[in-house]
Amino acid sequence: MAGGGDPKWQKDAGDQNFDYMFKLLIIGNSSVGKTSFLFRYADDSFTSAFVSTVGIDFKVKTVFRHDKRVKLQIWDTAGQERYRTITTAYYRGAMGFILMYDITNEESFNSVQDWVTQIKTYSWDNAQVILVGNKCDMEEERVISQERGKQLADQLGVEFFETSAKENVNVKAVFERLVDIICDKMSESLDSEPQNMLAGGARGQKLSEQPQGNNNPNCNC
Repeated sequence: MAGGGDPKWQKDAGDQNFDYMFKLLIIGNSSVGKTSFLFRYADDSFTSAFVSTVGIDFKVKTVFRHDKRVKLQIWDTAGQERYRTITTAYYRGAMGFILMYDITNEESFNSVQDWVTQIKTYSWDNAQVILVGNKCDMEEERVISQERGKQLADQLGVEFFETSAKENVNVKAVFERLVDIICDKMSESLDSEPQNMLAGGARGQKLSEQPQGNNNPNCNC
């Protein structure tokens, strides 16, 4: 990985408190739990009283990965169609996406492909994606099996987790894995294609329609 002085990964020369800054987005249908997921990770808090996010909001959290201090700028996006024009404007420049559905809501699962299209249309090619089936604490209301989630992730060529913001299951693991994937892609690009750094960053794995066979189910529910 590049040294901390490399400005090409949004390094702010005036701020020596971090080596890299990654912009991450949480996307998915309304009410799948995006805001609760963010608050659980950033503040280690949970409430079921959230109202639907209007437009977009974000939190900042600094983590240590691979001996580097990484500042995460995590954007919580509104899921409603009427806010789509606002939220897609934030896709460009995002290095990672948490694409979330609700395991108790068939419509949210069926909408995943639409969100994938949004990512392909509005984000950089180097954006990394993790598919997340949220609310795995609500097993009695489950309508989307873990196997269906894994199969979809295979088809898209992305990794998969089931999570619970309420019970704090795999929330931290999702963010850590996404940061690791981004760091790995940075390292690969620096080693093999250093000119990419001048062109806007490392190229990551694109979303695919074909099974990739590199899936990591990671559910401890």
